[in-house]
Amino acid sequence: MWQLYQFPLCPFSRKVRLLLSEKGIAYELWRENPWDQRDEFMRLNPAGRTPALHNTERDITLVDSRAICEYFEETVDKAPMINGTAANRAEIRRLVALFDENFFADVTGPLLHEKMKKRLFLRQPVDSRALREAMRMADAHLDYIDYLIDNRPWLAGATMSLADLAAAAQISVADYLGGIDWSDHEQARGWYSVFKSRPSFRPLLSERMDVIQPPSHYADVNA
Repeated sequence: MWQLYQFPLCPFSRKVRLLLSEKGIAYELWRENPWDQRDEFMRLNPAGRTPALHNTERDITLVDSRAICEYFEETVDKAPMINGTAANRAEIRRLVALFDENFFADVTGPLLHEKMKKRLFLRQPVDSRALREAMRMADAHLDYIDYLIDNRPWLAGATMSLADLAAAAQISVADYLGGIDWSDHEQARGWYSVFKSRPSFRPLLSERMDVIQPPSHYADVNA
């Protein structure tokens, strides 16, 4: 069986978990704190980042969330997440990159640094200006999601794709950390509510960090 080394608030781990669940691939969760830099984990992924996926029986190790997702797209036919015409597949990959890179750099990364890493690891005070800027950037990204949903049933087109999984994974972490203001974003909130009700997403909503609790609306599928 696949063993997924992941951290609960790692958005890239969450993206892989969503993909595996949507495709019906069985896996075990192994919690990995990236800052521990354990020797066993470093042997799996010398970059020291989650997620990493290992299958002892097949002697396969996969690292990097995009590489992992592409691997299962190529090897599992069920629930294709990079589909359609060549142009549509390019659009899916464009949006995956946007959320993996831009949304993470603008929103999820700063929130994780200020609200988790500083509190649990660095023991430093939170920079309120950095939090305000992350929330301002989150609002800008939600504006773009509103625009996409105004013109498409899903972010990249007519069907759910890896772009939706990548976006929902990033947003779920930011929402857990209180960095999302859903006011004036009805299209984005409606799209995200559909995701929150999917069986693949429910395990994410039920998980809690020991000392960091989400806002009351976080697990409410109607919020």
